[in-house]
Amino acid sequence: MPAESTPGGRGKSRRRAPRDTRRKGLKVAAWTAAGIVLLGGTGAGYLYFKLNGNIQSLDIDQALGTDRPEKADDGSENILVLGSDTRSGGNRKLGGGTDDGSARSDTAMVVHVHKGHKKASVVSLPRDTIVDRPACTDTGGGSHPAASGVMFNSAYSTGGAACTVKTVESMTDLRMDHYLEVDFSGFEKLVDELGGVEVTTTEDIADPDSHLDLKAGTHRLDGEQSLGLVRTRHGVGDGSDLGRIQLQQSFVKALMRQVQEVGVLSNPKKLYDLADTATKAVTTDSGLGSVNSLMSFADGLKGIRPGHMTMATMPVRYDPADPNRVLPVEDESRLVWDALKHDRPIPRSAMENPSAGEARGVIDAG
Repeated sequence: MPAESTPGGRGKSRRRAPRDTRRKGLKVAAWTAAGIVLLGGTGAGYLYFKLNGNIQSLDIDQALGTDRPEKADDGSENILVLGSDTRSGGNRKLGGGTDDGSARSDTAMVVHVHKGHKKASVVSLPRDTIVDRPACTDTGGGSHPAASGVMFNSAYSTGGAACTVKTVESMTDLRMDHYLEVDFSGFEKLVDELGGVEVTTTEDIADPDSHLDLKAGTHRLDGEQSLGLVRTRHGVGDGSDLGRIQLQQSFVKALMRQVQEVGVLSNPKKLYDLADTATKAVTTDSGLGSVNSLMSFADGLKGIRPGHMTMATMPVRYDPADPNRVLPVEDESRLVWDALKHDRPIPRSAMENPSAGEARGVIDAG
């Protein structure tokens, strides 16, 4: 986890809070969809086809073509987990913003599953990072020119999932083997289907922007409260996106524990309800666009426990020209991506982030 420090000479950021982590829903989606195949084997095959029809997928490989980093041949995998803050449809009230017809990548994580699939390294990409966005083609065939000095989340609003994957691959020189995205309403429903998620907060959290008001202590959060927690930035820490990321990373581990504790495989009705919600909540690359594919993917993740996950944030520093933006710390960032490229642990020195967020430890991750 990145070390905490206060950015010298900078006040608290008061930009509007980005929304959510749902991407934590990624493992929920894959894991629960895997179990639904059991229903197909007991004569309820029509449920399989219904769930298959729930899944939305995008042919990102076709959009990106061949000008990409090479696939790893060591058994490891990289998954880009994304949460978009669209204000359309059922997300409008949950997001707390206006439906302006646009969407941005609110939460982005590169999940590296190490060889043997017993450990994972998760690296968050701050949405406010200033990057050079490469030219890209979206999944509808539209072309978008390169742009320099733009926010990372503009890749999604410009060209959707394909342009976001292209930007991440350009930044990291890592091939993204898969893509998973979850929206506001999907995240909320997933948590509710799981029966809530238990977290312990070490201090009060009050953020009117995310409609969250929690006293220090142990809470079982429902979907709406969980969404508020992973969206909050003004209620804790230094009010920045980096602090929000630290809350999200702790929540991921709490959510994983909840998934492992829910005995859905012994309860077909619970299994179906959870799988139905999960498969409606996610958008995937075409390689994961079926229940069978999700089943195989989930089978490769089931050995990973919360304690076997390393959580980090791409090393960044506050932008001298704008305290609401951050810049990659190139040398340390390169250490992170090179470690994952060679399937090695992230060096501790690369996790000592010069800009922190000051929300580490606010949620006791256990």
